Amino acid sequence: MKAAPFAYVRPGRLDDVLGELAGGDGKVLAGGQSLVPVLAMRLGRPGTLVDITAVPELTSAGPDRDGYRIGAAVRQRAVEHDRAAHAVPLIGMAMPFVGHRELRSRGTVCGSLAHADPAAELPAVACCAQATVELAGPAGRRSMPAEEFVTGAMTTAAGPEDVVVAVTFPHARPGEGFGFAEIARRHGDFALAGVVTRVRVGADGAVTEARLTGFGISDRAVTRDVTALLTAHEDDLRPATAALADDVVDTGGDTHGSTGYRRRLFGVLAARELSRALQRARDRKEGS
Repeated sequence: MKAAPFAYVRPGRLDDVLGELAGGDGKVLAGGQSLVPVLAMRLGRPGTLVDITAVPELTSAGPDRDGYRIGAAVRQRAVEHDRAAHAVPLIGMAMPFVGHRELRSRGTVCGSLAHADPAAELPAVACCAQATVELAGPAGRRSMPAEEFVTGAMTTAAGPEDVVVAVTFPHARPGEGFGFAEIARRHGDFALAGVVTRVRVGADGAVTEARLTGFGISDRAVTRDVTALLTAHEDDLRPATAALADDVVDTGGDTHGSTGYRRRLFGVLAARELSRALQRARDRKEGS
């Protein structure tokens, strides 16, 4: 199919982008890897595509005082090869699983967050890492945690006149370890189930914080504080993560796998990646 008719503009300033979005009939275009198929199938019919790739403040990525900041027009492939991104290990772990290399050369990190696919890797990474999403709109600029930004399947807190400006991932701290894994039918496909883990230990190696985010298992990425679970069941996590799967995996079955199958996948992946994250945290614990 072909897209319905639309106008196209490419402003050079963020204020002009917001002006074009005023009225709610515009749609932001950054990488287009999610938007263009939607237009081609006529699932979306915006009056104007507002290309943000000419706005200088949206095209850079790098460290700042709060962490590693990624502008809305920065390509996934650029982040994948940016040495400064190594300060956020979860980005490096997850990025090779985001689509295919050719898609990452055009797709943007913020675009993946804004698309909010429940099985996408980057929204889950942002939630587990406690990233912050910056938005601009008619009421000015505001920031919010990634967990609050994604509100449901393909749904976010951004309004029709808002634009995502950037996302900032906190740098890894001493004593933190991370894990990432997913199961998909083919490499590059969306995950049937996936987990992201972050564990922090003190100087004595004891767990002080543990977070786990699952994706492909509900209408959005699901994050849980699993500090108590990891502390109590460190020697054998499988029964505890299987029980956790019963609580958090609520997506319906389909031709690729039943709900029960996804629960088993999640339970196994969660146990493995929590253990790996804990070991990595102890390997680089405070004072070592």
